[in-house]
Amino acid sequence: MSTSPDTAAAPGTDSRAAPRAKGGGEEQQKLPLLALLALATAVFITSLTETLPAGLLPAMSDDLHVSESATGQTVTIYAIGTALTAIPLTAATAGWRRKRLLLTAMAGFAVANTITAVSSAYGLTMVARFVAGVAAGLAWALLAGYARRMAPVHLQGKAIAVAMAGIPVALSLGVPAGTFLGTALGWRVAFLSMTALTVLLLLWIFVTVPDYPGQERGERPKMLRALRVPGVSPVLFVTLVFVLAHTILYAYIATFLDDLGMGGNTDLVLLVFGAASLVSIWIVGAQIHHRLRSLTIASALLVAVAAALLAVLADNTALVYVAAALWGLGWGGVPTLLQTAVGDAGGDSADAAQAMLVTLWNVAMAGGGVIGGILLDVAGSDSFPWTVLLLLLPVIAVVVFARSHGFPAKRPAA
Repeated sequence: MSTSPDTAAAPGTDSRAAPRAKGGGEEQQKLPLLALLALATAVFITSLTETLPAGLLPAMSDDLHVSESATGQTVTIYAIGTALTAIPLTAATAGWRRKRLLLTAMAGFAVANTITAVSSAYGLTMVARFVAGVAAGLAWALLAGYARRMAPVHLQGKAIAVAMAGIPVALSLGVPAGTFLGTALGWRVAFLSMTALTVLLLLWIFVTVPDYPGQERGERPKMLRALRVPGVSPVLFVTLVFVLAHTILYAYIATFLDDLGMGGNTDLVLLVFGAASLVSIWIVGAQIHHRLRSLTIASALLVAVAAALLAVLADNTALVYVAAALWGLGWGGVPTLLQTAVGDAGGDSADAAQAMLVTLWNVAMAGGGVIGGILLDVAGSDSFPWTVLLLLLPVIAVVVFARSHGFPAKRPAA
């Protein structure tokens, strides 16, 4: 998961960002919910494709005849595909019309998930997962910016929150459902189900989502300039380390729970996590306009408390569920918080800052898969929550001290 570089300016500064009011002021404008829900479904598919192996690691490992740490690299290779291609592909396709590009990206998911489902060779599975990551790089170059351009200026934050709701829905419903389906009918059926959903989504996008032109050559992202903008670097640091911490545990959650003797409850734990994530994104969507800083601090603290519970009291089944709820409550709104923070900090360079956030997010996803696999082999799964807790300390510190730029007490657009 990541966010979009297709946001050419901060909210309210892009003349193409929103439709004009008809017959009245801004208060008469409404969100195009059907189109936004199509984008939310696209986010759901990209997020679920990325994280689905987390609930299916033991079954995939047995079927592909590799270790669970090796199977965990199916998450890593996906993230590598996105990290390596997000910026160059975004630049190469910047002039494409947006609807054409979105349809192309989602078709890539249909192909990649189908190959994953039918492959019996680990190498081919990894290639398919890399292709899925490339498709994600294209999709994440569009989605948040696409949502912003559909909405009137005063509703752009809510439009992005609706589109990004696909992430917690994937975590709350998709991964548990995929885990249950994989357990009942086999993990291949779970991936084939993703293909079927993607085909339906292609038709939905074609019928309901409006088209927009691509960027003119002079509007395209300039990365180094964005890094010099005050506030961008702190947000990018928080993105890299926060996502790394989350992924180390989440990518191997099935293995972690199995080692606790809760392997049969993986789908329920993920359901609790995801349901709390839905609550989180609702709170963030309602409060982000005025409380971005405090919400970001609260998110990091909640995930840290969850990690501490799992590190110290994981032998108590009830507290594992409490930790999952706190983790979801902290994590659910993080994508919206960070994409909004980097967009605010970037100003006129918001598009370039968003492109770098896409890349760093997926570098962190890849790093989490690799580091988690190493920790699993060397120190065991009980090292995961301690590592998460250690990584979150600098995250909290940076958010607290980036008071003037990055995570200011008052948003520039507020």
